[in-house]
Amino acid sequence: MADRIEKRARFDLIRYANVWEDAQVLCAALRPAPGQRILSIASAGDNSFSLLSHGAHVLAVDLSPAQLNLVELKKTAVRHLDYETALTFLGVRPSASRLAVYGHLAKHLSDQAREFWGDRPEAIEGGVIHHGKFESYFHLFRRRVLPLVHGRRMVERLLEEKDEAARRKFYGRVWDTWRWKLLFRVFFSRFTMGRLGRDPEFFRYVEGSVAERILGRTRYALTVLPPHANPYVDYILTGSFTHTLPHWLRPEVFPKVRENLDRLTLFEGSVEPVAEAEWLARGEGFDGFNLSDIFEYMDPATSAQVYGRLLATARPGARFAYWNMLAPRRLAPSFPGRVRPLDDEAGQLFARDLAFFYSAFVIDEVVDEVTG
Repeated sequence: MADRIEKRARFDLIRYANVWEDAQVLCAALRPAPGQRILSIASAGDNSFSLLSHGAHVLAVDLSPAQLNLVELKKTAVRHLDYETALTFLGVRPSASRLAVYGHLAKHLSDQAREFWGDRPEAIEGGVIHHGKFESYFHLFRRRVLPLVHGRRMVERLLEEKDEAARRKFYGRVWDTWRWKLLFRVFFSRFTMGRLGRDPEFFRYVEGSVAERILGRTRYALTVLPPHANPYVDYILTGSFTHTLPHWLRPEVFPKVRENLDRLTLFEGSVEPVAEAEWLARGEGFDGFNLSDIFEYMDPATSAQVYGRLLATARPGARFAYWNMLAPRRLAPSFPGRVRPLDDEAGQLFARDLAFFYSAFVIDEVVDEVTG
């Protein structure tokens, strides 16, 4: 498998300080429950925590040691801080004492994580949920680009609660100006996003206009979906979770995450070798796979190979959930009789997906027992 993203992109930095995928859609798709084992792309940890809140055992995997250091710090904050202190320490609420709080948390971190964060006091002081390359990209948009189109008062009007008819009217008559469309197409182009937000290699298999497709999804998020209840829109336009929190940080979910922290295990490496090693060590498979959008970064043949290796570690009835952002990837047809696509269910969930960058959400279900 020569076409591996770890050979083509950097993984020594925090690329995502938050997970930009809808945890509620993911949990509805995978149906996590006590006794289940779920393999989850770690990223910034948020969706792994959400899966954990349902009582499942979660193995969070990532190629990036930096991302895993972030997840470990979040996990430590959840375990050792009360709810309000955790929100202020992470960066959701203003604080002038994050470094002091970190001093109490540091002794609970692994040596690797403690060394990583010890070298980055500015990230701690500024709130770690803001210390990702993708978040910096959105901050640049909010500070430098958006003010050329709409001021703060207009943003507040957009985020006011409205019904769908009022949202459509506001977007069409007030928000969707020629300047908005022009600057959006420039800032969210393949070139700009690849260099300032993601990585150019993440777009290797994308065809067509990146900006036009994201603009269409943004229109959907600001009209059909309610922006006042969307944490992703909130963060992009205000610079934090000012009006609504991501799922794992909501007051009714946070205690459940804390209660189940011992069921979370972190792994560094590629997802399929980790799955195979765990499967062989325990003699049991997985009930669910949160695969983020990893197939977006592989050619179709490599995607099928990775999927097949994961399939060999799946229990009967296990579910795969993954997103397509810009490159279409649907793997079930490569394994007829072994998995079935749940297109209707996936489509219904995608229709309410608040993480609006993606073009599709895919759910596949194992229909027979697969052995290695």
